[in-house]
Amino acid sequence: MNLEENVKQWLSEEDFLREVKYDENADFHFIVEFPKENIMDVVKPKESDCIVVACATQVAPQHINLIKGSDDKTRKEFIMDLNFGLNQFLVDFELQVAQDILQQFVITDQIFEDGLTKNELIRTLKRIFKSKLHCIWLIDKKFGSIQVNVNTSNENDMFI
Repeated sequence: MNLEENVKQWLSEEDFLREVKYDENADFHFIVEFPKENIMDVVKPKESDCIVVACATQVAPQHINLIKGSDDKTRKEFIMDLNFGLNQFLVDFELQVAQDILQQFVITDQIFEDGLTKNELIRTLKRIFKSKLHCIWLIDKKFGSIQVNVNTSNENDMFI
């Protein structure tokens, strides 16, 4: 079996595979649901010897309003805490911040072909998800929690 077939089989065996997506910049691109109601992407970029696991999350408008209502010091401390916390997960991340207000975050990790096993793939999915949870819980801790409906039939697939 080749790399794409292996990854597809592993994701299917665990019932994580939701969609095979055409992507002109990738050898393969899978939309996965891990855990239930959380969408992630598993992508093998063209001319690369790794796969990338990614999860992008839009901050809910209700949370943005709570963040906006907080003072400058709290917002700055939150962004610093978020950076320090995510760094401990040993993942790559990008925070989209406007005026110290978190709008969106993208968490990624890569697995090089020589280290790609089913175990490493699943562990990476878990690490990415736990990193996302860290962000959500930190927002709730600093600014208060809200109920957000997550829709898995999302048009943008990378954005929840």
